[in-house]
Amino acid sequence: MIQPPRWLVAPALGAVMALGQAPLGWWWATILAGAGLFALLPATPRAAMRWLWLAGIGYFGAALVWIVQPFFINPAAHGWMAPFALVFMAGGMALFWAGAGLAARFGPVMVAVAFLALELLRGWVLTGFPWAMLGHVLIDTPAAQLASLGGAGLLSALMLAAMVLPARSAGRGRVVGAAVAVALVSGAWAWGSARLPDQAPDAGPIVRLIQPNAPQAEKWDQDRALFYFERMLDQTAAPAAQAPALVIWPETSVPFLLSYPGAGLGMMADAIAAQGPEAQIAFGVQRLDAGRYYNSLALLDSFARVGQIYDKHHLVPFGEYIPFADWIAGSPVGGLAAQMLQGYSAGPGPQVLDMGALGRALPLICYEAIFPRHSRATPRPDWLVQVTNDAWFGTLSGPYQHLAQARLRTIEQGLPLLRSANTGVSAGFDAYGRPLGSLALNTDGFLDIALPPPLPPTVYARWGDWPIWGALLVLAFGVAAVRRVR
Repeated sequence: MIQPPRWLVAPALGAVMALGQAPLGWWWATILAGAGLFALLPATPRAAMRWLWLAGIGYFGAALVWIVQPFFINPAAHGWMAPFALVFMAGGMALFWAGAGLAARFGPVMVAVAFLALELLRGWVLTGFPWAMLGHVLIDTPAAQLASLGGAGLLSALMLAAMVLPARSAGRGRVVGAAVAVALVSGAWAWGSARLPDQAPDAGPIVRLIQPNAPQAEKWDQDRALFYFERMLDQTAAPAAQAPALVIWPETSVPFLLSYPGAGLGMMADAIAAQGPEAQIAFGVQRLDAGRYYNSLALLDSFARVGQIYDKHHLVPFGEYIPFADWIAGSPVGGLAAQMLQGYSAGPGPQVLDMGALGRALPLICYEAIFPRHSRATPRPDWLVQVTNDAWFGTLSGPYQHLAQARLRTIEQGLPLLRSANTGVSAGFDAYGRPLGSLALNTDGFLDIALPPPLPPTVYARWGDWPIWGALLVLAFGVAAVRRVR
């Protein structure tokens, strides 16, 4: 029987592991393929690094395939870049997996420890990109409630244990390892199910989520921008059995700068006034201040007065700004070229907005919702609000993975989240991550949700990833001590 070469087996196993990510959510496929990956892991560091790097290419190539979509908004100009973007992104992310292979000489447990440490570091290195972590495959399961204790890191630790225990045992030990893995996953499942209360959360003020469904190719088209703006005005003013106290529009939803609104703010004020004099709109807008552009969220009342403003502080490298643009601006390049490179400027950091009867809200603009650290703020908010434009990322997997990660923030922090997305998925979740309603991808409409209350601060809200880091250090020293004794 002809066996496929190992350099094909590793990426194939990685690609199967990616099936656990949204929208499929086949977490069991991730465990089974991951067990195969560790069962075939070479014992020498160089070979293990190569093996894990190839697997990482398969995993991230499949999980991040949506990253090619922005290049097809204008395919004639940018389509040729798409394969390079996917190859370089998958290869770069796979380096974190490969780094775990350095620990191969100390045994599979140390490889798993290094693997988890590098998964966590992936959220920080070069501004961070903690997308498609292993633990994310559990977001749509009761086991996701473990995130209230240890975030995505604890979920990833559970996945790694379920992979390594049966894979690196021999003989009867493999059966025992598999049994322990099943017990761990089953225990997490049972604990998560027990944590979820039977009763629905108390009903609070009504918040309306707007989804205009403006395709990216039409969003800034002069002939179409007004159409989508008027659609949002109609959705905002639409009557309801209980009038919303707040209406949320998506990221960069208006076709004007906040500094130069023309008649836009007046039209928005007229629309929200239909819900009562106290109602407000929270809307994504671009603004210009002192020669710099910001991606912002602003509050508008029914008298066309702009209140609190939040500026996005964690920008997407090469998407919203070019690294080192400020340095280039001071170099001989200078001038117009430097201004074009600068893109958006970053805001000062997380900011809690006081919304009166709605409590304190922490805004997250698009990409910021994938970083657990950005959902922690002082004073502690009562709820999270995310505005985003996922029209860039197609319809296959990107918008669903983004939604799943935003959902995970609710479990980690014990805070409800309301999410308005341009093309979807707009949705609401309570403080346990349970869905409160959603609007399907690539549809237009609005969704009224009663804002649920927050929970007391979770363990993860108080301590973040520090307990995970401490456990990894203890485990690493423990393995080293045992090896030294042997």
